[in-house]
Amino acid sequence: MNTKMNSAVEALGEESSIGVNDNATDVYSASSVAEIRSKLSKLHMRDAAVTSQLDELLASQKDFQRELRRLDILRAGLSTQSSKTRSISNGMISNAAATANKISSSVKRLDLEQSRVKATLDVVDQVAELKACLLGVMGSMGAPQDWETAASYLSRASKIPKDVINGLFAARIVPTAEVPDAPNITLENASESLCGLFLREFDKAIKDNDGPKITRFFKLFPLIGRSDVGLDVYGRYVCQGVAGRARANLNAGTGGSQSKDGYFYANALTKLFEHIAQIIDGHGSLIERHYGSGKTIRVIERLQVEADLQGGIILDAWADERQVDRKLTDIKSYAYTFLVQSFLPPQRGNTGTPRSSSPANQPNSRSSEDEGVDMKEIDALLNEMAVMMGKWSLYVRFITDKCKPSNDIDWDVPTFLTSSALARKVTGRLISPFNAMTTFFFRRSVEKAFQLDEQPPNLSLNPHKPLNSNPPHISSAVEDIMYIFNKVLQQSLATSQKDVVSSVVPTLARIMGSDFIGMIQRKMRDESYPKAAIQGALPPEHTIVAFLVLINDLDVAMDYVKQIIRSQTESAATSEQAAARLLDSLFPLAHDAEAVSDILRSLDATFENKTTELLNESVHVVFNNVMKPRLRPILLDAFRDVEYQLTKEEIEELAQEEGREEEDGERVRRRFQHGWDALTKPIARIMTESTFDRLLTIVVSYLSKLLEKKIWSYHGRVNELGAVRLERDINNIAAVIVQGKKYAYRGAFLKCSQICMVMNMEEDEWEELQLNSDTSNDIADRVTPEERLRARAMIKEMD
Repeated sequence: MNTKMNSAVEALGEESSIGVNDNATDVYSASSVAEIRSKLSKLHMRDAAVTSQLDELLASQKDFQRELRRLDILRAGLSTQSSKTRSISNGMISNAAATANKISSSVKRLDLEQSRVKATLDVVDQVAELKACLLGVMGSMGAPQDWETAASYLSRASKIPKDVINGLFAARIVPTAEVPDAPNITLENASESLCGLFLREFDKAIKDNDGPKITRFFKLFPLIGRSDVGLDVYGRYVCQGVAGRARANLNAGTGGSQSKDGYFYANALTKLFEHIAQIIDGHGSLIERHYGSGKTIRVIERLQVEADLQGGIILDAWADERQVDRKLTDIKSYAYTFLVQSFLPPQRGNTGTPRSSSPANQPNSRSSEDEGVDMKEIDALLNEMAVMMGKWSLYVRFITDKCKPSNDIDWDVPTFLTSSALARKVTGRLISPFNAMTTFFFRRSVEKAFQLDEQPPNLSLNPHKPLNSNPPHISSAVEDIMYIFNKVLQQSLATSQKDVVSSVVPTLARIMGSDFIGMIQRKMRDESYPKAAIQGALPPEHTIVAFLVLINDLDVAMDYVKQIIRSQTESAATSEQAAARLLDSLFPLAHDAEAVSDILRSLDATFENKTTELLNESVHVVFNNVMKPRLRPILLDAFRDVEYQLTKEEIEELAQEEGREEEDGERVRRRFQHGWDALTKPIARIMTESTFDRLLTIVVSYLSKLLEKKIWSYHGRVNELGAVRLERDINNIAAVIVQGKKYAYRGAFLKCSQICMVMNMEEDEWEELQLNSDTSNDIADRVTPEERLRARAMIKEMD
């Protein structure tokens, strides 16, 4: 409080001094009596204010003095308490603190001594244990020859810390007259001696084929600290068994060439993998139990070395026996003469049937090439290679599963397996030849299918002639090629090799796109193009039929490919458990199944795009050359001699003249029905449903435009009654076209129907239509405002 008052006084003094000085200066600077009086008046007011503030400060000084006296009394009391506190701190507390410090130091020294005593006792116990183990080892290795006990003593000694075994205390206490050497030397000598003994006994048990004895000594190696030796000799032992079994399996086929036909080598490789798997499964638990977790991998690696050797022998013998290299040379030199000649343009000046010089018509032109490559042998080789690669994939999956940690979800093939000699041998002897032979086999199959191609017999556009074949009407080449396509694809997937699939599937797509589709395209262009021989006439029936069959070939092939791919990539769900795709079981490694699925879908998409493009072009050819020339005559015949400007009396009179009691309202529909059926039914019974729908979509679109022009052509020739009849006839024609559940085509005639509807509207309906022309309630949305006025004018001009 005192500090606050002093600050206020100082501030007031400063303010007063500044004001006085300023006012004094102003007074001295005044230039007139009035200014002097004004300045003096301000100075008097300032003086009064300062005096008032000083009076207030002096009046409050008593309160400040009273508070200062209270503070002095409190300070005296605090000084007494501070003195007492210092005396206590320098007296009792300092002594207690010193005592506590002494006790803490004593406790720390006691703890240190106890820990040293405990460590000393532990060393003594360990040395005693070491001495007991050494004496036990030497005693067991003596007359009793108790090898299990001796090994167990060494195992106990191995748990003693090395610094204790090698320490000075153990060196002075442990040696005895019977065991004079240092403990570490004694242990090493005993371990070496027992290791040599166990090796001899193990080899002897192997020669005697004594299984229990083999197991007995195999379990002793880790007890004497020789786990690596035990695993090595065990690996050598099982590899001898693998080698012996593999040689026996190969020698089983030495009785003659007939014994090595079929799947002999595939079976030999399968037995090799199965034998190794049985060893790992049967002995893995024993190894893990006595040698520790993960130790089986060392034996597996040793077995893999033997598998590399024996598997390589099998594959080399197979390649030599089957003459794989010679067959690869033959297929690489194959010329595909039929396909090449088929892709060449037709010879000019050739008389007779189209492409009479085609290799398809020269059955002996292929004999020389067929003699060089036996397709049956290639097929057998592919089957055998597919089996061997499938077994190799199963073996890789099994080894990977045995080597991966238990908590590892993703598959990761061990490096020793991917870089093994057998893996390289599989790539060189199986995968590469398989890819090359598959390419040849499929392409040659496509070529041969077109060489032996046969059209469906007795197809005719005459609806009165029965068809001798069942739909779909396709050539024999499509079924043959799709069968081979499915077979090759299934065969490639069965190998469970992503490298095979990534090579074969794009090759299949390329052959299907270039050879299969290319051959059909060239047949359409050069042999079966529906072109009229005379201007204005229809193409010959046999060319139309042949062209339609080729269209069916494309459509059915696209459907077959889609079904084959879908069967591999889509889930097959069961009622009891979630669906598991076939690809997931064939390609269990991380992301392989998804990659293969993408490759298959890419094939499907590529083939569908190319097929759809050619299908659309060929359907347009049928429309332009077969359908379009007949549509206008059909429509003209339907409306022949039909008048829409007659009155009711004139219509009745005309009906009486023709021998009818009333107007025949179905005449236009009957005429159109007759012409429409004659045009579409012969085509529909040959084409597939989907391709005919493509064609009909184009026809309906074109016909709707013809009908629209026909309606506008009656401008000025329609009365009110005729407009009603015209709308009826237009709707009847649309009904004929959309019959048979083809309601999707009705949309093409909406504009024609709306033109007739506008034409027949009453005045109030017309006014309402005009009001709703810009809203969603517009019932004539296909007709423009100008066309609406034109439709209304068709009748008005007759008034």
